[in-house]
This record gives sequence, structure tokens and C-alpha cells, in this order.
Amino acid sequence: MSKKIFITGTSTGFGKLTAITLSQAGHTVIAGMRGTNGKNEAVANELNALPNIEVVEVDVTDDASVKNAFEQTLAKYGNIDVLINNAGIAGFGLFEAYTIDQIKNIFDVNFYSVVRTYQAVLPSMRAAKNGLIINLTSGASGHTLPFMVPYLAAKFGVESITEGAQDELSEYGIENVSIQPGVYPTEMNTGVKTGINADKPEIIAEYGEAATAKFNAMGGALFGKMAEFKMDPQAIADGILELVNMEKGTRPLRFPLDAIAQGTDKEFIAARAETKAKWLGKYTG
Repeated sequence: MSKKIFITGTSTGFGKLTAITLSQAGHTVIAGMRGTNGKNEAVANELNALPNIEVVEVDVTDDASVKNAFEQTLAKYGNIDVLINNAGIAGFGLFEAYTIDQIKNIFDVNFYSVVRTYQAVLPSMRAAKNGLIINLTSGASGHTLPFMVPYLAAKFGVESITEGAQDELSEYGIENVSIQPGVYPTEMNTGVKTGINADKPEIIAEYGEAATAKFNAMGGALFGKMAEFKMDPQAIADGILELVNMEKGTRPLRFPLDAIAQGTDKEFIAARAETKAKWLGKYTG
């Protein structure tokens, strides 16, 4: 059955691939991106030319822009069956070397944007007693890594939204799923898309060569694994299509898509869920 699907961050990477994949499967895709008449005009025109896709202007860091994009979409299509929170930006560097403003920028793109879209779409989904919200987080969103602390803290936050909202919205027929993508060669990880990185050079200098060597070793290992496992971003788009097409009530809370993890991510998610159930049982039993 064809669904009406709103996706954020469709100018590149997972978002663009997902828009194309879902539209080819017969779903109606509202492809959100900023700069449709500016830096992203070419890709906006490319997607608009495809069947079942309409590109809409939305800046996920701007309250009014998000509100306007969803109001326009609902006025035209009547409802939104699925929201996919894909828009995001990476950030690398020593935690101490980030200014507060730079960390706020990371959270604005990766965390507060999700708050904005939830608040924009939930009234209509609650009224319909139906909906699916898919949030892209990170393969490391169950733990953290050095040199990515603010970025992963924001992704932790989105995991919290997903898990808490799932319980709050269950009686309204709205499902929430987070996807843990692992490391893929998208513009976010290849350096094509500039991240929000540590911006205190004096602190970076004080840490010296040891920190630089550790960072380079971690990056080299991740890129080596991407090549070894032939990580293809299309796997995320295909996984999202699988989730969209699943029967209501059968979707998992967390949906890891990371071949490099070789199943350990699924083990971690299962173990965490089991321990949480025991923990909550101590309070409710």
C-alpha cells in the first residue's frame, strides 16, 4: 500500500538514496532539503523530475521553516504516514577543544531538528491514530567513541526520544524506530560534507601529536573496515523500505544496519532491552 513519506536531508547520502528507493517502490515522497533555490537547486531539480517525488524547502534548524514545510505538506496531501528524520551532520575533534557554540550547532542539526519535526507531525498522526517515525542515529549510539563525543551525545539523545516516544504514543497507533547505520562512505564521512568540528586550536595544540596519532589511527581503522566489508549506503535505503513495508505492530524499536559489527550490535541491543526490563521490574514489581 502506497504511503506518504516525509524525509529530511535529501540533498545527499542516505536521504537522497532513500527518497529515490521509496519513490521507485511506489510511495509518495516529500523530499525535504534546504537551499532548493540555491546550493541544492541542481539536486532539487533532479529529484523533482522523478515520479512520486516532490521536493520541499525545509531548514531543520529553523522553527518557522519546519512548521511551514509540514503545514504545506499536510494541506496538500492530507496526512503524513511516515516521517524519516535523516538530516544530520558529523563532528570530529577533542571534546575539550569544542566551544559551547559549536556543540550547540551539532545539537541543533542532530537533536533539536528531531524535536521540531516530531512536534510538527504528531498532531496529525495522533488525530489519524496512525504513523511511523524512523530516526537515523549511529552505530555507536549505544556507547561512545573518542573524538566524536558531542556528535554521539546528540545521537544518544535521539535514541532517548525514540524509546520514550514509543511508550507515550503507543495508544495513538504511532510507531517509532531508530536505525543504527554504522560507518558508510557517504559525504558525511568522506569529508565532502563539512562537519561541525572542534574549534579551539590552542587546546588541540596542547594535546599534541599523541592525540593526533590516536585520531588518525581510529579514522584509518574505520575507513579500512568500510572497504573490507564493502559498505554500500544503499543498504540503509533498502532497510528503510523494509521498515516502511512491514506490517504495523511488527516493527522493532531499534533496527541496526551494520555489517561491520557482525551481529554484535544486535546482541548489544537485545542485552540492553533485557536488562532494562529487569531494572524496570524492580520499580514496578
